[in-house]
Amino acid sequence: MKNKHDNIAEYILYLWQLEDYLRAFPEQAYQSKELMEISEMMHQEGIWESGHLQLAKIALSELEDLHEELLATEAPYKATILHIEPSLNILKAKTDRPTMSDVEACLVLLYQVMMLRLQKQEISEETNVVVKDATQLLRFLSKTYMDQDKGENM
Repeated sequence: MKNKHDNIAEYILYLWQLEDYLRAFPEQAYQSKELMEISEMMHQEGIWESGHLQLAKIALSELEDLHEELLATEAPYKATILHIEPSLNILKAKTDRPTMSDVEACLVLLYQVMMLRLQKQEISEETNVVVKDATQLLRFLSKTYMDQDKGENM
C-alpha cells in the first residue's frame, strides 16, 4: 500500500481509487491481501455504498491542519491559495458539498479529472490550468508534510 508519509495527497487519492474500484468490482477484493484488507475496512466502517475510509479522512484532516498552519505563517502559500480560490469556489458550488475545504476541493478536482482521463473524456484548457494550480498546491503541502514528518521522527 502507498505510504502517506511519502506523499500524503497521492495516498488519499489512492485510497479513494481503491474504494471506487472495490465498489465497482467487489469480486476483485480477493485478488490481493491489500484489496481484501481495504474491502474489510469498508465493510466494518459501513462505507461500502459511499463515503471514505477513516484512513483517508484522517490523512485529509492532517493535510487540512497543515494547510491552515501554512495560511497563517507563509505569505507565498497564502498568495497561491488566493490565486486558485475562485476556481475552487466554482468547483465546490457544483458539488453536493459546497462547504468542503480548499484542500479537499483540490483532491476532488484531481480525482475527477483522473476519472475523466481514464474514460478518454476531453478536459478543457481552463480546467487544465486549475488542475496545474491544484497539483502545485498539493505537491507543496505533501512535501511540507513529509519534511515535518521526517523532522519529528529524527
